[in-house]
Amino acid sequence: MKIKVKNASGGDAGEYEVKFDLIEDGRGTQAVHDAVVAYTSAQRSGTACTKTVAEVSGSGRKPWRQKGTGRARAGYVRSPIWRGGGVVFGPKPRSYAKTLSKKTKRLALRKSMSERVKAGEVVLIEELRFESPSTKACLALCGAMGLEGTILFVADAVIDHFVLSARNIPYIDATLANTLTTYEVLKYDHLVFTKSAFEQLEQRLGAGEGDV
Repeated sequence: MKIKVKNASGGDAGEYEVKFDLIEDGRGTQAVHDAVVAYTSAQRSGTACTKTVAEVSGSGRKPWRQKGTGRARAGYVRSPIWRGGGVVFGPKPRSYAKTLSKKTKRLALRKSMSERVKAGEVVLIEELRFESPSTKACLALCGAMGLEGTILFVADAVIDHFVLSARNIPYIDATLANTLTTYEVLKYDHLVFTKSAFEQLEQRLGAGEGDV
């Protein structure tokens, strides 16, 4: 399978032969689902918190005597059945993170990348170099490459000027090849890799290839 290669001005610069084995059958679909669920779960803050009877403010004194008033018995104003009382079984700060094995993560990434490559939604660029931050230059590059919709640029190292150029554009984002996730692969309409970044990703996908 070959991927189109663009030059720094967005013009055609040949093709690149994909070195990792593409997944052609339905294998890996469940792994992709699990990886996306794990990613989105990890984004939850888990900071919801309610106070129990022991934590709410209020006296421990009995509001009124046990008998003779005609009212129901009451022990303290912090009771869960009273307004302003404690909450029974309410939410407490927790982590929603889910764990996945390295094998599952790698399979999910391979499956998602295979589908994007086969769909022609992955493009390589020879280099991604900006002499100075320029949102206009970033938009011009995307236009020259003929890309529409949301775009994710993937590099092998942080490119400061490009990050500054793209951060004001809501539909363009940037990340690194060694931290690229299955969720990011699926989220954007187009994936633009630098050559070195794609080679780095291929190393991630090729490691332990026989056991996925």
